[in-house]
Amino acid sequence: MIAYSIYTNENTNQWVTFVHGAGGSSSIWFKQIREFQKHFNVLLLDLRGHGNSNSQIKNAFKHKYTFQSIANDVVEVLDHLKIKTSHFVGISLGTIIIRQLAEENPSRVQTMILGGAILKMNFRSQILMRLGNVFKYILPYLVLYRFFAFVIMPNKNHKQSRILFINEAKKLYQKEFIRWFKLTAEINPILKWFRQQELNIPTFYVMGEEDYMFLPTVKKVVEKHYLSSQLFVIKKCGHVVNVEQATVFNQKVIAFLLRNKGV
Repeated sequence: MIAYSIYTNENTNQWVTFVHGAGGSSSIWFKQIREFQKHFNVLLLDLRGHGNSNSQIKNAFKHKYTFQSIANDVVEVLDHLKIKTSHFVGISLGTIIIRQLAEENPSRVQTMILGGAILKMNFRSQILMRLGNVFKYILPYLVLYRFFAFVIMPNKNHKQSRILFINEAKKLYQKEFIRWFKLTAEINPILKWFRQQELNIPTFYVMGEEDYMFLPTVKKVVEKHYLSSQLFVIKKCGHVVNVEQATVFNQKVIAFLLRNKGV
């Protein structure tokens, strides 16, 4: 089982589960824990090979990673803790995992909060993926990761997020990075399906106005999925919205969750 930590609130039975992105860990939610625990029980996860799930399972998964198998890791923790339903908050690639989980287990998902959501790989990101595939066995993974982080989070005000993710990525193994990177081979058909299919689950997209790589597609999808989806764009903010603009992120997301507690 992947590593997890919980912060309980005795005054509610509502849970919020946080899912980080590739190269991160549950530590990226340090600016959320205190505020969210005031209203909810909080569950933090370390995905395969990340954070505290690194050493304990580095040799446990010999097969190819898939978004389905990673989503099943999350469900395994929910089952272990006897959490029947939860709100889910994700960032970057974590939003894909949440959406995959919702596709397979819609009754477990009360709402989806998708920060820095990835719904389409644009031309720039496609080039990044191709470069990564060419060099993933040649260059040390941290060289590639630093390059990707700079392209996705290029501005001065993105520096904190960039450094945070690079420092977390240092805890990965080269083989683990490659396993996760190979997920990109299946990402395009999955994202196309997500763009086409609207789930009957309240969904709140929180994007930075400077998230040039992913924001345009999210805007189009929200217009199409207007029955279930809302979008909030944070000014002067890049990809990692929960770190760069934590106060605004917390306020908007908690307000959305409180409006949807009964879902």
